[in-house]
Amino acid sequence: MVAQLGGEPILVLPAETVRLVGRDARRSNIIAVRVIAETVRSTLGPRGMDKMLVSDGDIVITNDGATILKSIDVTHPAAKMIIEIAKTQEREAGDGTTSVVVIAGELLKRAEELLDQDVHAGIIAKGFIMAKEKALEILKNKAKKATKEDYLKVAITALNSKAPGITAKDHIASLALEAVLSVADKNFVSKGRIKIQKVSGGATCDSEVVRGIVIEKEVAHPLMPKIVRDAKVAVLGFELKVKKTEISAKLSITSPEKLREFMEAEEREIKDVVERLAEAGAKVVFCQKDIDDMALHFLAKKNIMAVKSVSEKDIKAIAKATNAVILKSARDINEKDLGFANIVEERKIGAKRYIFIKNDKTKAVTILVRGGSEHILAETERSLDDAISVIKDVYEDGYIVAGGGAIEMELSKELRKFAKTISGREQLAVEAFADALEVIPRTLAENAGLDPIEIALKLRSEHEKGNESYGIDIFSKEVKDMFEAGILEPIRVKEKALKFATEAAIMILRIDDVIAAKGAFESKKEEKEEKTQEFGGF
Repeated sequence: MVAQLGGEPILVLPAETVRLVGRDARRSNIIAVRVIAETVRSTLGPRGMDKMLVSDGDIVITNDGATILKSIDVTHPAAKMIIEIAKTQEREAGDGTTSVVVIAGELLKRAEELLDQDVHAGIIAKGFIMAKEKALEILKNKAKKATKEDYLKVAITALNSKAPGITAKDHIASLALEAVLSVADKNFVSKGRIKIQKVSGGATCDSEVVRGIVIEKEVAHPLMPKIVRDAKVAVLGFELKVKKTEISAKLSITSPEKLREFMEAEEREIKDVVERLAEAGAKVVFCQKDIDDMALHFLAKKNIMAVKSVSEKDIKAIAKATNAVILKSARDINEKDLGFANIVEERKIGAKRYIFIKNDKTKAVTILVRGGSEHILAETERSLDDAISVIKDVYEDGYIVAGGGAIEMELSKELRKFAKTISGREQLAVEAFADALEVIPRTLAENAGLDPIEIALKLRSEHEKGNESYGIDIFSKEVKDMFEAGILEPIRVKEKALKFATEAAIMILRIDDVIAAKGAFESKKEEKEEKTQEFGGF
């Protein structure tokens, strides 16, 4: 970047620095966001297509927006911003990641048209904020109080576009509902108390909910019991083995008696810990770290089941499920810190062994997901997570809206009415916002092989007549009442999508200067050199 001072050129930024200003900066950012939006747009809805994600030989086939956006590698800063918005949507609502990106891309497309008409970016941003606030107000007015029957319908609507398909979606939805209701506490659902355990083999419809925790482990010694009922459970956060001294030392043993005394001392140390566990009443021991062979021998003699090298995540889950305290040392062993399980048993499923920790009184469940391949298991897990999330949303908020593009079409209609009450150029931005919302029903129709223009006209006609819950039933290819068809969505998903999409669009619109920060050029240069070497200099 060169500035002039009294005819003398002054170098402010490095000569190789790339800088985009004004219209060029906005256009570059808008194009980047629209490319991301177009990438995921074809996955929206029950007839959405799949994407194949290839990385280092690993292949993932999915139409889950969150998974696609997390996996793709982008370099443009605006594209990265829109992906962050999708991650926020996933974190806050658990669903709607594709919708939020598609809406953000369409908002910027409409904004670009206004920019070409010399409408200032600040005015567009102000109009978008007004439209968003009005849309959220309308959304609350159009929402209906959810019933218990609606929980299952919301889950099935979310699963309609997922890979397991029609034969398994009802079963997955029922599993998600059972899991959520099992851990629900008043008006709150902790997803952390729902564990999804993938098990190879069987069909998706063989999946089940287990009240308690299931881990992919086996009993540590063949002479230990494989099933324990009404078990007191000790959860150890320390290793059960002879402790080595911190200071290096060399022992000189001059006779067999001395060697035997030394080994007996080590044995007594381990035996004392096992005795303490037995005296406290422990029938099952879960250890986060290792248990050596001597300790396993003594535990087996006491008829105590032991499982070793359990992951930190699973140890915490077991402690929650059994109401046990994770013991940090042998000194902490006492009866009051032990947990309880109705049944702890080892089961073989397929080629692997699993430990089932069942407790009827705990608010922790495991969903055993079955599938014939790793790809099916992974996609079923993602689908199940979405179903759990939307049921959680409805359980906590208590409200639903019509799906199938119905609520977006109704918001669009109401915003056009609202725009007529606004004087000034902000009216154009509100109308653009209203037009942008129609991208959802149009995309649903397009992905189903229907004529998007024809469907949009039918929907507009129905909504003008006052049929505000009319949307697209993709399976029957008809425009109908979504509440009657059971195509329902949580209000939280729509609220968050509107907020985040609008915030992202405004944030990008307000950028009028893109300057490479210090070190950016060097890192790009190094990256280019690495790629050149990788492809043999071409």
